[in-house]
Amino acid sequence: MMDQARSAFSNLFGGEPLSYTRFSLARQVDGDNSHVEMKLAADEEENVDSNMRGNQTSITKPKRLNGYICYGIIAVIIFFLIGFMIGYLGYCKRVEPQGDCGKEAGTQPSCPEETEAFEPEEQLPGVPRIFWADLKSTLSDRLDAEDFTRAIKMLNENSYVPREAGSQKDSSLAFYIESQLRDYKLDKVWHDEHFVKIQVKGSSQNSVSIVSTSGDGSQAYSVENPEGYVAYSKAATVTGKLVHANFGTKQDFEDLNMPVNGSLVIVRAGKITFAEKVANAERLNAIGVLIYMDHSKFPIVNANLPVFGHAHLGTGDPYTPGFPSFNHTQFPPSQSSGLPNIPVQTISRAGAERLFQNMQGDCPSTWGTDSSCKLVSSQDKNVKLSVNNVLKEIRIFNVFGVIKGFEELDRYIIVGAQRDAWGPGAAKSSVGTSLLLTLARILSDMVLKGQFKPSRSIVFASWSGGDFGAVGATEWLEGYLSSLHLKAFTYINLDKAVVGTTNFKVSASPLLYSLIEKIMKDVKHPLTGLSLYRDSNWISKVKKLSLDNAAFPFLAYSGIPAVSFCFCEDTDYPYLDTPMDTYETLNGQVPQLNRVARAAAEVAGQLVMKLTHGVELDLNYEMYNDEILRFVKEMNLFRADIRDMGLNMQWLYSARGDFFRATSRLTTDYKNAEKTDRSVMREINDRIMKVEYHLLSPYVSPREFPFRHIFWGSGSHTLSALLEHLKLRKKLNGAFNQTLLENQLALATWTIQGAANALSGDIWDIDNEF
Repeated sequence: MMDQARSAFSNLFGGEPLSYTRFSLARQVDGDNSHVEMKLAADEEENVDSNMRGNQTSITKPKRLNGYICYGIIAVIIFFLIGFMIGYLGYCKRVEPQGDCGKEAGTQPSCPEETEAFEPEEQLPGVPRIFWADLKSTLSDRLDAEDFTRAIKMLNENSYVPREAGSQKDSSLAFYIESQLRDYKLDKVWHDEHFVKIQVKGSSQNSVSIVSTSGDGSQAYSVENPEGYVAYSKAATVTGKLVHANFGTKQDFEDLNMPVNGSLVIVRAGKITFAEKVANAERLNAIGVLIYMDHSKFPIVNANLPVFGHAHLGTGDPYTPGFPSFNHTQFPPSQSSGLPNIPVQTISRAGAERLFQNMQGDCPSTWGTDSSCKLVSSQDKNVKLSVNNVLKEIRIFNVFGVIKGFEELDRYIIVGAQRDAWGPGAAKSSVGTSLLLTLARILSDMVLKGQFKPSRSIVFASWSGGDFGAVGATEWLEGYLSSLHLKAFTYINLDKAVVGTTNFKVSASPLLYSLIEKIMKDVKHPLTGLSLYRDSNWISKVKKLSLDNAAFPFLAYSGIPAVSFCFCEDTDYPYLDTPMDTYETLNGQVPQLNRVARAAAEVAGQLVMKLTHGVELDLNYEMYNDEILRFVKEMNLFRADIRDMGLNMQWLYSARGDFFRATSRLTTDYKNAEKTDRSVMREINDRIMKVEYHLLSPYVSPREFPFRHIFWGSGSHTLSALLEHLKLRKKLNGAFNQTLLENQLALATWTIQGAANALSGDIWDIDNEF
């Protein structure tokens, strides 16, 4: 039967000597390219050969046309297979990771990224590959050519100084910035406006005076009619004994050996914000607060230098708490609970020394302050404080520009800087504004020239109302509260980025710690040439974002990871919020100002590019495992007290374990994900973006407790408040409230549990023990 078949096959193709081509298509086990194996073989059996030859002699040989058809078919098949193999090999090289293409066993990969400190990058289909090393080099070269000092000086010319929020010069600078962003050819430039209430000095002067009660009646002696003032102070006149409370921290008040209720308090500037000093004094029933800059901490020659600040324990317009101050917005009359109910006033150092002349008792040497400092007013001397500030409604502008991403344009990073200033504001706002404009111009030009193709969008923002408590930034956040956390994944604050040279300090969300460390290792100090990374234990020294930092509401109010950094000294820059915050002063205080500003721009530029360039969001969600573990360890110190109250921490331990497992699962999902699958990577990035937001307590009102973050916010819902409350049980049992503590513990536990659940992804992927 087989012989007949072979005979028929031979007849069909013209009776040529029987041979065939064997094709073998097989994939190499080691993952190398597939290949085609072709073998030309004669018949293997001698008797078959004999039979075939015998058949050929008995059959008439057909025409040669059949042979040509055979050759043609074989040629077509061969060309088809060659084309298939070329296409297959090309596809393999396109989809394989760069480190694997063309790599033989035992050889080293030739990818450029392997030599970088950052992890190898993945490439999305359709986006031309731009290597991280090239991005850094291009940015560095562009920054080398910049003259930052010229830009800072221009922003401090008379046409833009002074530029208090809502003033004509503030608006003029806003329109200049908007015009510049349009010239830089950003994808879109726009502005929004807000109608907000601020407090300014009234027609009647504020005053501080000494009231003598000795002899017949009382006599008043003027000490000072201060040029500076504290916004959002209560307008009132009070008279009473004056007590010095050092910096006005909670610890300072606890260390005092005298009560302050019914008295005025005088405190030094520094350490904490004006608003916190006032809140601490008011909590102990003080009737007024005076704030001054001592020479030891602020070594300024001019003793009569006035200073400005605000006393709102919060951010944004305090007369629309939790609501955006857009035009024609109608809300019932309300005000922030963070407004003080006592008058507050700044005085010069000369004015404070005149007060000390009517006081007694030397200040403790441990304070490290001026020798003229005294503790309490003399028995027959009181101090009278009169504050006549008035409310004023103003219109402020926020200016924006955007470079749209090439892949996920609805995901964006925000880079922002304060524009307004009470005085000249060289260090306060001109440095940040110059950095903002420079980065916008350079990055936009890089995109236009094809040197940078960000996957995600970059928003540049110039805020007004910063001197009154990040008013412009907070009002914008309040306007988009319901959706912003789903789109914005990082805020970079450029305010006060250059106020010294010795140190590089950072305040940030833990999600950004790992990225910041990589960039610190990469950027050189502008004066020493050494890496900014000098301390392996730098994370333990990171300070929380303070209320007067514009990054604070992004993190604590909106749940958006935020970072603020500065080149600075160990001591505070003494000229902020004074008329001496000029370009000349800054240039004299900061050697090589241009080089330091360039280094600040490089840090911010690398942050922007790294967060928008890669496939995965460079946010290290696992860092919150350390923060939660640290909290649990602190709680364990009170385990006996908790047990005495009939409580236990089982559920807190469980929530912490679920959070750890959720981060581990997300890391595994990322490692196993197909990096070229956009939908998969977007889903993973969305889970990463939820981490910060879900650490906002869902159990308190954003209006009553706007800063809901359990780690970085303020209020009874925070983890720090829970620990402070537990300490009261040992210090002063009468102030301890067990019911409140039980609620604090339960809600903190469930907030951590909720964050773990959100990080896990879909509800069917959640694995917890509740």
